[in-house]
This record gives sequence, structure tokens and C-alpha cells, in this order.
Amino acid sequence: MTHWQVNHAFPHQTLIAIEKAIKASETKHVGEIRFVVEGALHSTPLFAGQSARERAIDVFSQLRIWDTQHNNGVLIYLLLADRDVEIVADRGIHANVGSREWEDICRTMETAFKHSNYEGGVVSGIQAVTQHLTKHFPAVGDNRNEFPDKPVML
Repeated sequence: MTHWQVNHAFPHQTLIAIEKAIKASETKHVGEIRFVVEGALHSTPLFAGQSARERAIDVFSQLRIWDTQHNNGVLIYLLLADRDVEIVADRGIHANVGSREWEDICRTMETAFKHSNYEGGVVSGIQAVTQHLTKHFPAVGDNRNEFPDKPVML
């Protein structure tokens, strides 16, 4: 996908809405959410057969989402070319929320994306992740923000 197509799916106002959703979410728990959208895989990982899941794990590592105080960082990764959503959760939250719950959130988001509802899909996905984080990591005391809330465009 071209940069134009990515920017068309995620215009400035949509990115602001996503950032606000993350900011609002993180007032309810001590977890950290990052949203990353990538237009398409570059040729090397593509030809090597890298899956969206493998790429999401790479991005999780590169952005150091694992490096949170309570081991409760969550990456919501979208490979836009495939409309494939992957959620990667750090060991603290993954121990409490199983793969099935994350998969359900991903499939719901992907359904919204098939109808070109990118903003609604991402915001509803953030809200669903928020429910899990609030349950297992409710906001207590000093709830400092460890990562920027702004979406990452790769």
C-alpha cells in the first residue's frame, strides 16, 4: 500500500481520535497501549514469508513495549494491506488474558476495517482492550504514562 492509501484510511482527525481513545483508556488502568499501523511489509520480510503476527512481535520488541513497570504493555498492530490485526501483550497481562480474548478483539476490528470503518474499528478495539486492562490492572495511585499515546505509522 502506498503512503497515500495509509493516510486516506487514517487521516489526521482519525489519528487524533485514536490518540484520545488511548489517553482516555489509560486513565482507567496502569497498562500501556500502543497502536501501530503499517501499510505493507517491505520486500525482505515479505519474500521471507514473515506473517503479520511475526511482524507485530518484531514491532513490540522494537518499540520496547515489553519495558513497562508492571509488564502490562499491549500492542495493537494493523497490517493495512491485509487488514490483519494482531495484539501482542506483555507477560503480565497475557498471564491474565488468553489468546482467545485477543483474537476476538482482532476479528471484530477486522470486520470494521472490511467496511472501511478504520476509526471506529480501532477505537472499539482500544475499548475492548481497556476492559481487560481495567479488570487486571486498575488505576491506583500514580498512574504515569510510560509511552506516547500517539499512533505510530510505519
